[in-house]
Amino acid sequence: MRHFGHISPAVRESLFFREPCEFDAGSPSRMLSAALGATLYSPATRPRLADDVIKQGGQGVVSMVLCLEDSIDDAEVTGAEANLVRQFADIEARGADVPLLFIRVREPEQISDLVRRLGSSVRWLSGFVLPKFTEERGELFLEALTAAEAESGHRLFAMPVLESPELLHLETRGEILRGIARTVDKYRERVLALRLGVTDFCSAYGLRRAPDMTAYDVQIVGAVIGDVVNVLGRADGTGFTITGPVWEYFRLQERMFKPQLRRSPFMGQAEELRTALIEHDLDGLLREIELDRANGLLGKTCIHPSHVLPVHALSVVSHEEYSDAQDILRPERGGGGVLRSAYTNKMNEVKPHRAWAERTLQRAEVFGVAREDVGFVELLAAGVTA
Repeated sequence: MRHFGHISPAVRESLFFREPCEFDAGSPSRMLSAALGATLYSPATRPRLADDVIKQGGQGVVSMVLCLEDSIDDAEVTGAEANLVRQFADIEARGADVPLLFIRVREPEQISDLVRRLGSSVRWLSGFVLPKFTEERGELFLEALTAAEAESGHRLFAMPVLESPELLHLETRGEILRGIARTVDKYRERVLALRLGVTDFCSAYGLRRAPDMTAYDVQIVGAVIGDVVNVLGRADGTGFTITGPVWEYFRLQERMFKPQLRRSPFMGQAEELRTALIEHDLDGLLREIELDRANGLLGKTCIHPSHVLPVHALSVVSHEEYSDAQDILRPERGGGGVLRSAYTNKMNEVKPHRAWAERTLQRAEVFGVAREDVGFVELLAAGVTA
C-alpha cells in the first residue's frame, strides 16, 4: 500500500516531486509509525465490516481500528468479538488487500483470547489499541500482547491511548507520565505509536469543543498535549510517534464536491473547493491538523471517512520544506553553521534545525513531496475525484 495509491499513476506523477513510498504490514516499525496517517475507527459490531475495511482501503485509508470499547454498548461486547472473528475469516477467504488493522480492546484478557480465536486470519491483524493506558494497566496489556505474539508467531504492535483522568489532573500528571514512560520504554519494540484520548480529557470537566475550535483552544487539553510531547515525544531517540486527537464533526461528504469537480480539471477548482471546505465545518479540522504538526504530533484519530483525505493532504511535505531539510542534512553541513534557504525567505540553522529536517524527510518518505506548484487543495481535489 501507499498513500495516495488510490489515484492513478499519471495524476500522482503530476502532483508529486517525490512520490510516497510503498509499505506493508511487514515494513519496519519506524516507517509504519510515520505512515499511519488518518487512522479510521469503526465499531466492531458492523455486520459488513470486511466489506467496509476493503472499501476504505480502496479509497486511501491505510490504517483502521476496529473498536470493542467506547464505540459500542457494554452488552454488545460478546457479539462484537464473535463478529470480528467472522469478518477476519471473510477477509482471509478473499485474500484481500486491507489497511493496517488494529483491534481496540477493553481488558488485557481479550488480547490472547481474540488471537487464539482468529486462528490463521490473525496475519491480517497488525496489533491492538490499549485504552486508558497507565503504568499499571499498561504492563498487563503489554504482557498479554507479548504472550499472544509468541503463541501465534505473528508480529503484533501496541498503540496505547493516553486518556486517563489521572493524566489530565495537574497534581498526578507528572508521576503518571513518568510511569507511562517507564512502561513503553520497557516494551519499546512493540509500541508503534501513542494516541491521545482528548474526548475523555474533555469529559472529565464536562467540556466539548465547538466545530470552529481546536483541541489546542481548550487550554486544559492543550496543556496535557504539551506535557505528553515533552515527556514522550522527544527527538533525541527516546521519543515515540504521538498521533493527533480525534475530530468529532462530520458534515462533509464526497458527493458535495464530485459534481463541481467534474465540471473542469481539478487543478482549476482550488478556490471553489477551499470555500466549500470552510462552509462544511472542516475549517476547524484543517487548523487542528496544522497545529498537531506544529506541536510534534503525526497522524490523527478519525471517526469519519471524510476526514481521511484532509489529514493525508496536509501530511504531504511541501517542496519548500523538502528543500530546506535536504540543505540542512547535507554531509558537508555536519559542522553546523547558518545558510539562507533555497527559497530565500528564511534562515536555516544547521544544528538546531537538524532534528526537524530528519523528521521532515521521514514524513516525505511515506507521504511524498509535492511539486512546487501543488498545494493542499490540489492534493485533496485529486483524492476526491479518484
